[in-house]
Amino acid sequence: MSETPQRSVLVVDDEADIRTLLTELLREEGYAVRTAGTGADAIAEVGKELPDLVMMDIKLPDQDGIAVLKQLKREHPDLEVMVMTAFGGSSTAIKAMEHGAYDYVTKPFEVDDLLVTMKRVFEHADMSHEVSALRLELGKSAAERERIVGSSKPMLEVFKLIGKVAPSEATVLITGESGTGKELVAKALHEQSSRKTEPFIKINCAAIPKTLMESEMFGYEKGAFTGATSSKPGRFELADGGTLFLDEIGEIPVEMQVKLLRAIQESEFERVGGIKTIKVNVRLVTATNRNLADEVEKGKFREDLYYRLNVIHCHMPPLRERKEDIPLLVEHFLVKFRHAPGSIPTSISEEALQRLMEYDWPGNVRELENAVERAVVLSRGNPITVEHLPFGDRREARDRIRLAERRNRLEEEDGFGSEDELEADGAVDAANGTNGTTGGSFKDRVGKLEKQLIREALDKAGGNRTKAAEELGIYRRLLYAKIKEYGLE
Repeated sequence: MSETPQRSVLVVDDEADIRTLLTELLREEGYAVRTAGTGADAIAEVGKELPDLVMMDIKLPDQDGIAVLKQLKREHPDLEVMVMTAFGGSSTAIKAMEHGAYDYVTKPFEVDDLLVTMKRVFEHADMSHEVSALRLELGKSAAERERIVGSSKPMLEVFKLIGKVAPSEATVLITGESGTGKELVAKALHEQSSRKTEPFIKINCAAIPKTLMESEMFGYEKGAFTGATSSKPGRFELADGGTLFLDEIGEIPVEMQVKLLRAIQESEFERVGGIKTIKVNVRLVTATNRNLADEVEKGKFREDLYYRLNVIHCHMPPLRERKEDIPLLVEHFLVKFRHAPGSIPTSISEEALQRLMEYDWPGNVRELENAVERAVVLSRGNPITVEHLPFGDRREARDRIRLAERRNRLEEEDGFGSEDELEADGAVDAANGTNGTTGGSFKDRVGKLEKQLIREALDKAGGNRTKAAEELGIYRRLLYAKIKEYGLE
């Protein structure tokens, strides 16, 4: 029986006593330990043999610890690093994390705290390796350019779930907003299963008229209805041996839900107009942007069917909750569109990428993909700049209206102004800094409320203007202008 490989740790500290103490402690815990007393020694040791973890003091005698960290991560991007810092040096440690360190401990540290932090680092490393392996497998498919992309914590959880669930026969319910990539998850589940050489059949329940739903799903016999001049198999039959993906399952009519439940439970059905029972072997995956539990409460979705579908639940996070994945997604789409007929290889400027990072993406990954495709076409082989992005003046105008709407709600809550003063035209005029038809006194009151709203958002975000702009739902440049206008700098 094979044993779990021993984890290796490189301890980097200029104090010999600390190196000795940590070596003894970690060896007792079963780790293989090497040590280094300087940044140069650390870089050399890592070059000789890559450890599973570098535990590094941020203050080193020969060079800046951050510089050592940056070099290690540049040469070995997958290397796990945790830093040690003196009490009160947390700001330096946070800076280290921004440059690739996964976590930090503060000296003097408790042994238990150190070991727990190390365990967390190794768990992260294990998950990253699982994800890399899964990506490698997904990359072997013909649909390489239609794969799931992301390295954020929410997406790592999705990848991990796919790896666990795909080999099983369990029914999976994928939830998430439109454009988050639910169909890609369904395809990944199929491609990582034993059914990968069999059909993957999709049916969009929202795109099929209610009167045709049964015949599309189960097929029909010749003469079953006017126009049925020959027999036709349904999607269940076509998916036999493979995977059937029912997209927008929340749109299926109530009267059809009973028949679907039977097909799932018994793995059998009859075609429309037929009497022969057809047996199938199908793995079912469904998706919805609705809250099916709420639909059950409202009587719009059968509870027994819901539980049959929701054996395994996979939630796809909206793009606004995983913005750190945007650079990866942009790179992926640039590669994808380079292969399109007539396309010219291109890149993206830092300013344009920053603009993409600041946007909230209500249409999620699908909207981002469309934006990148548009920019590739408009840039004509040149680097993509802000001018090629689909925001511009329309985006800022919409932000001003959003801010006006938030002010209006605050006015109503606080009892400011009358309903006449809160008409939409007046709100938009105020948001654009014009008098409109509302008069100066209204503008003054709106200004006070706007200032209050911005101050509260800044306080809530701890002074972080990017987060404050996200809280307000506006573009950061507009927030900067308002901060300057109201003297909130």
